[in-house]
Amino acid sequence: MTTKPAIQLRDYIRNIPNFPKAGINFKDISPLLADGEAFSECTSELSVNMPKNIDAIVGIESRGFLFGAALAQLTGVGFVPIRKPGKLPAETHAIEYELEYGTDVLEIHRDALNKGHRVVIVDDLLATGGTAAATIQLVEQLGAEVAACLFVIELDFLGGKEKLGNTPIFSLLHYNN
Repeated sequence: MTTKPAIQLRDYIRNIPNFPKAGINFKDISPLLADGEAFSECTSELSVNMPKNIDAIVGIESRGFLFGAALAQLTGVGFVPIRKPGKLPAETHAIEYELEYGTDVLEIHRDALNKGHRVVIVDDLLATGGTAAATIQLVEQLGAEVAACLFVIELDFLGGKEKLGNTPIFSLLHYNN
């Protein structure tokens, strides 16, 4: 009886040179999402690294929704979306943060989290860290505690981890260029 080889998640990440602009090597997760076994393995590996006693998974728009919702379903905890402005229907709390060239805004429903909630923030990619750092601040402003941040991919050469302070970080795949 032959055993199936273990799934190597890196095999499902497509490199797209010069996208969205010259000099950027975009890490495309589409092949990972398109393969049920690879997506399931990815979610399973993220769950293994999730702290205990979590009240919610917080997913960052939009690819963080894919992994965050799957992780929430797998672990039996709720899912809270972090959205761009004007996308959430109820009363929101917002934070403006710096981008490389300008600013952006993220929002969360004001009643999504309560003081004392322990959450895990999930996204597909940690690059410069600005979006993840803003999400941490947004969650903490609602009184919740960020127990960890989980990422499928981390671009180590951009140093995004440094912007996240003492928050525990776990990334499945690391790239140095």
